[in-house]
Amino acid sequence: MEKRAAILEAAKALFIRNAFAGTSMDAVAAEAGVSKLTVYSHFGDKDNLFREVIRARVQDLLPEETYQFEPGADVREALLRIALTHARLDCDQENVGTFRAILSDCRQGNPRFGRLMWEEGMMRTHALMERLLQQAVDAGQLDIPDVSRAAVQFMALIKGNLMLRRMFGCVECNDSYAAEVEANARAGVDMFLRAYLPR
Repeated sequence: MEKRAAILEAAKALFIRNAFAGTSMDAVAAEAGVSKLTVYSHFGDKDNLFREVIRARVQDLLPEETYQFEPGADVREALLRIALTHARLDCDQENVGTFRAILSDCRQGNPRFGRLMWEEGMMRTHALMERLLQQAVDAGQLDIPDVSRAAVQFMALIKGNLMLRRMFGCVECNDSYAAEVEANARAGVDMFLRAYLPR
């Protein structure tokens, strides 16, 4: 397990730095301090290693517990927890570096990596968000006619254009940017609740 973890960490760093095309299994093995045979025995091939890196990264950053909603819990607190977590992660320099690497590979004709990120990241979190919203509807705390659409709306509200600003290198001051990320997430939760709280 230690070797597997070391390989995943090494692969994550190299994929962010060099994108998929620029990362070799030899380089991953050297970075992890293991043999190339060990890398292949754990992950099979580079595509599968990339998928596991994305899956592990998403699950580490956004564990399923983030989206838990217990009966009797305050829906505002649950939504705010998710909003702040997502906003900070999506605007984090390292995470944005991962998105840039994937976009670079998409531009070079490898859209399967973008689809992979979509499946392991966005589709997973959308399903978890949809489940939470449905639980809140069932508990009478929200009134949402289309839960799937509302899950998309929630993510759009809490992120705004802030991740794109980071991706395009348009962040001049990290402190003021972090404050804006948090303020936007909180405002997004307020707007979402104004739309979907029972009247």
